[in-house]
Amino acid sequence: MAITKERIGALFFLLLSIIYGYLASGIKLYPGDELDPMTARTLPLVLSGLGIAFSLILLATGKHEEHRGNVFALNWKPVILLMLLSLGYGFALDWLGFLISTTLFLMAGFRILGEKSVKKIVLVAVPFVFIFWFGLTQMLDIYLASGRIFGGA
Repeated sequence: MAITKERIGALFFLLLSIIYGYLASGIKLYPGDELDPMTARTLPLVLSGLGIAFSLILLATGKHEEHRGNVFALNWKPVILLMLLSLGYGFALDWLGFLISTTLFLMAGFRILGEKSVKKIVLVAVPFVFIFWFGLTQMLDIYLASGRIFGGA
């Protein structure tokens, strides 16, 4: 099996999914929730399982390339920038709240990935964040903090 870009990515996501599943199994449940069909662990464990399954499929079916095995030839700049952006999002979420920090995160992520049209970025990011926020807060009754700078806890 040759090491290709797809297989390197699949190995990375396989490792990430395994770690995520391990950490998700440690999510504490409320007393009496052990027998419920849906708990706080359900979605994270399902996502972890799907990540593991898709990573294994990609590992098994990754295409062959002529220039294989040269990890340094890959485009690492967007990967590193997206990792730093994710770290910044984690810090900004507490201070700016879900709506602002998630909108800024998506807009910056689109720019890092090469989208140049500001209009397109705004027309995709803003409605997506508001629809997602509405579904979580209004339909599923999940509390999302408004951010410390706006007086939220």
